Amino acid sequence: MKKVNLAIVGATGAVGQEILNILNERNFPIDQLKLCATSRSAGTEIEFRGEKYIVEETTPDSFIGMDIALFAGGKASLEYGKAAVERGCVVVDNSSNYRMDPAVPLIVPEVNPEDVKWHQGIIANPNCSTIIMVVALKPIHDAAGIKRVVVSTYQAVSGAGKEGIEELTEQVKAVLAGKEYQPNKFAHQIAFNLIPHIDVFQELDYTKEEWKMVKETQKILHDDNIKITATTVRVPVYRSHSESINIETERKLTSAQAKEVLASAPGIIVEDDVANKVYPMPLFTSSHDEVFVGRVREDNTLENGINLWVVGDQIRKGAATNAVQIAELLLKYDCLIKKE
Repeated sequence: MKKVNLAIVGATGAVGQEILNILNERNFPIDQLKLCATSRSAGTEIEFRGEKYIVEETTPDSFIGMDIALFAGGKASLEYGKAAVERGCVVVDNSSNYRMDPAVPLIVPEVNPEDVKWHQGIIANPNCSTIIMVVALKPIHDAAGIKRVVVSTYQAVSGAGKEGIEELTEQVKAVLAGKEYQPNKFAHQIAFNLIPHIDVFQELDYTKEEWKMVKETQKILHDDNIKITATTVRVPVYRSHSESINIETERKLTSAQAKEVLASAPGIIVEDDVANKVYPMPLFTSSHDEVFVGRVREDNTLENGINLWVVGDQIRKGAATNAVQIAELLLKYDCLIKKE
């Protein structure tokens, strides 16, 4: 595999740091590495593969000579994404800025890898909860056709960044000490609580997070006819999102058949032995790249229904790992921008 010149925008944040870890773990072939961030973080020193790098302030010219830019999220891709493309750099964007743009591929490598071939310079990384769900939906859809999905998520506080982690920690301490700790990052107290509200409320009183799961899933699976309804919930867990997914299929799929197709699919680990209390849990799926599936059972109210319990690390597979896998696809399919 050829070595490439790679830029990371948002290198000092949680996702940026995880991207660096994953690039190293997967031995991604890098010739030149450039680390970029806001002016506030510029000057920070980061070590990678035994070398020390100084983080630069992101500018349009940060991308000169770069082949791929991994944007870790936020508004940076709106400001610098097109400038990077103009300088011959393919952008893999972890924000929601371009996900629903019909000219931008929205990719989960285990699901729709060949969509990378039609990029026009920018590729979008889906929402973390969507990624975790579609990895599990894909083999079911291939085997039996999906008509309808009802999903409820149980999303870790790290999905809201380091501020979410800090708020949970400090609130737990305060509550146990009999003190008050006013919510800041979340709409209500998250310690010892669940909040059925992630992002802003939109059409039909669904949140933006819930609509992301609907629209992004249809785009990734290339099927606008799949009916999807979602309820997204913030839970007092540090890391890894969990999802309860009810699926109605076109054709009958037994629980045994569902387990078989899931176990043979890429990126999935089936943990399903209820007799021995074996099923996926956030505590044990964190720091893994696979999506874990368990509690596979037939829906007792539908002729063609399957229930799944799905858990995945939203910082790794739900963000950083998926972005690095997309970069790997660019090399596999020789889809970099040709330099003159």
